[in-house]
Amino acid sequence: MARRPSTPRELPEALREAVERTVEATLGSAERSRDAAQGALDDLVDTVDDLRKGAEQRLARGRRSVSDAIEGRRPASYEDIRELKSELRAIGRRLDAIEERLPAKRSRSASSKATSAKAKSSRAAESARKAGGSR
Repeated sequence: MARRPSTPRELPEALREAVERTVEATLGSAERSRDAAQGALDDLVDTVDDLRKGAEQRLARGRRSVSDAIEGRRPASYEDIRELKSELRAIGRRLDAIEERLPAKRSRSASSKATSAKAKSSRAAESARKAGGSR
């Protein structure tokens, strides 16, 4: 047990020592509490940061999948139709050139050649109409 001061002169010294011990004990406890709180806060910050990164990655994947789904289902634009018509015309010209190089059939008459040319031009016109009308 602590020794009691017997004289009034020793009393202030004993009081000062008691206060110093109390302050030192309090400071040590406060520092341990502060360290524990700082560690818990660091853990919380790390966890929140991991959650944020995971959420950002999931959002990016979701955006990509939505964009891919929309891209595959969007209607053809005017530019898309124009490009298709141009390609169709080029294919038609190449087909005409190939057909001109083929040897003529002997059984064909002049009237059947004219009918064939009309049918070919009407097929090309019908294809162009279909490509232009389907948006």
